[in-house]
Amino acid sequence: MEIEKRKIVAAGCEVIHIDDRKPLTQRLCVIYEEIRKVLEQFKPDFASVETMFFGKNFQGIFSLGHARGVILLALAQASIPIFEYSPREVKKAVVGNGNASKLQVRYMIEQLLPISKEKLTSDAADALAIALCHYNRNRY
Repeated sequence: MEIEKRKIVAAGCEVIHIDDRKPLTQRLCVIYEEIRKVLEQFKPDFASVETMFFGKNFQGIFSLGHARGVILLALAQASIPIFEYSPREVKKAVVGNGNASKLQVRYMIEQLLPISKEKLTSDAADALAIALCHYNRNRY
């Protein structure tokens, strides 16, 4: 039995820039529209997202929850299966240590993927780490 090889695309090297001065509803619309564009361009078979991490910044948690909800809605409307991983799972899958720092995660992404270090933002490194976590767990 031959297994069909699939092209693995990690759409996450670019970051959606949001104007913090705009009202929350407008920022959420920008996120939604930009995610829809990514879905139309890359036509992914699935998506991997990070579960929410509850820190000390409660305002940040609410903003993240709104943004995450919009992203999950766009994925659900496109009938794309969603796989979720905790920050600890992502760090363990990429660095080998669930307590790794953001700098260690970024370093490993730079070592594992052919990406320009100058163009790789910390948000893009995080997104690619989540994608690598899913890939390492499932080995497509």
